[in-house]
Amino acid sequence: MICFIAVQQNFAVVDKPAGVSVHRDEGERSFFEVVRDALGGGYLAPVHRLDKATSGLWLLARTPAAAAELSEQFARRDCEKYYLALSRHKPAKKQGRVAGALIKSRGGSYRLARSGSPWSETRFFSYGLGEGLRLFLLKPLTGRTHQLRVVMKSLGAPILGDSRYGPANEPADRCYLHAYALCFSLNGRRFRYTLPPQTGHYFTGNTLHARLAELAEPWSLPWPADKPAANKGERP
Repeated sequence: MICFIAVQQNFAVVDKPAGVSVHRDEGERSFFEVVRDALGGGYLAPVHRLDKATSGLWLLARTPAAAAELSEQFARRDCEKYYLALSRHKPAKKQGRVAGALIKSRGGSYRLARSGSPWSETRFFSYGLGEGLRLFLLKPLTGRTHQLRVVMKSLGAPILGDSRYGPANEPADRCYLHAYALCFSLNGRRFRYTLPPQTGHYFTGNTLHARLAELAEPWSLPWPADKPAANKGERP
């Protein structure tokens, strides 16, 4: 059963389950195809991507005009995305900015490098939840493959349940990465959606949801700003 968060004439926002591929995976029907059928067919185009392991808000355009406008906004970084992640490790700092090139590594993985392309940028806050767990609120400014999973590993706090970038001795019932909030504009109107995680033993605890209630609207938080470049022409 598809959980639609919003269905309008020009777009749809759906709750993508964890462990489900948005594209066709080894002959199985893709989640995209299931969503399109649930909407009665017709034009449908994904505006951004979610990893198979990630759950949460996924935006799709229902007209070519909406697809063009929303894709341009994502390219200009006018669309805002916010993610939640859990880790059993504490980073060196509680908030900050991570920037670097995401370089292909072995076996389909990626690593963060000081130079190169494609470039990635991420802001983050982290909060203790007790019982050895830490909540991360992540704001990616770019949308690279595996970006947040690599960023979390680079912080020394791999995502709980991440079988690719996390330690093998920390198994979990899912990868604890969730697309939590989404802000975008269409036809001169601003839309904002939030969706707390619905599945996962550690995502459904009272402590986490109490913390989310305290944080309220993630787009209103004082996010870490860019540091000035040391040399003219240097990446921020």
